[in-house]
Amino acid sequence: MNIERVLISAIAAATLLMFLGPKAIAWLRKNEVGQFVRPEGMIPDAHAQKQGTPTMGGVLILLAMALPFLILSQRSTVAMLVFGTTVVCGAIGFADDFMKIRRRRSGGLAGKWRMLLLLLLSILFTFVAVSVAGLDTTLQLPVANRAIEVGPYVFTAIVFLIISGFANAVNLTDGLDGLAAGTSGVVLLAYTGMAFVASQTVGSPIVGPHGRDLAIFSAAMVGACLGFLWFNSFPAGVFMGDTGSYALGGAIASMAIMTKTEILLIIIGGIFVLEALSVIVQVVVFKKWRRRVFLMTPIHHHFEMAAWSETKIIVRFWLIASLLAATGFTLYFRDLVS
Repeated sequence: MNIERVLISAIAAATLLMFLGPKAIAWLRKNEVGQFVRPEGMIPDAHAQKQGTPTMGGVLILLAMALPFLILSQRSTVAMLVFGTTVVCGAIGFADDFMKIRRRRSGGLAGKWRMLLLLLLSILFTFVAVSVAGLDTTLQLPVANRAIEVGPYVFTAIVFLIISGFANAVNLTDGLDGLAAGTSGVVLLAYTGMAFVASQTVGSPIVGPHGRDLAIFSAAMVGACLGFLWFNSFPAGVFMGDTGSYALGGAIASMAIMTKTEILLIIIGGIFVLEALSVIVQVVVFKKWRRRVFLMTPIHHHFEMAAWSETKIIVRFWLIASLLAATGFTLYFRDLVS
């Protein structure tokens, strides 16, 4: 019944979201819960037409994921920690979305408050993971297949870097219809396979019910992403908002930490790393030399400015994400069985 529960979790989440979607989108549109586009010059001009598209669809992703996961899993400590982290990250994004809607402008929760909340979450996550769930404070080096002990304080800093980094990286990626949802689905599909394989492998850090529950959680997130794409694919009828992007980032980050793939995440989630790095490079180079490396960042906007169509960018990013996730899965499986 192990693999069946994983598959049912994904199917149930996708079906549930597709069932809830039409009524939820209609309610959002009726109550004018719409997207506020960033000021002119910060995004391509074509995005102005997306003003007012219903947002906060991330709530649907969380609901569609939560029900199958809570029903089908054994609710082990490890899986509940990942689930809780995802929900809290989604709540932080929800606060940001809510403030944008209330103020009727693109600025929401201040960045310093978001980072503070993510820091507090990371500290709590580390405490529960290490003290309650028994997670060791090591970093696993892929390919070399050896671990480096970093200690609780450095490990806490790494947890904060991963959770805050991916919450914001997915948020940056959520700039084209279906880009963040599709890419997240690909990454979480890889983690579904990794968690399930680890649950069946003696000697892995998440052997048994812990790994199976993580696989069920990740599969539910994949199903929710697929169901959301039904409404979010180009041209989008709803956006996930920061509620969805922060939740997805938190899910990916916490899955990486609990499966001891913190370094391997650079490959598995390579698209998100690339999106975040493009912004960092653009800012640093412009401040120092007053030059632009990219036409516009995040990097998907660079290709828009280079006259690529939105669908062309999205599909090619999905393909690259699939190759990177497959590479990461292969390296993980190689180390696990060696």
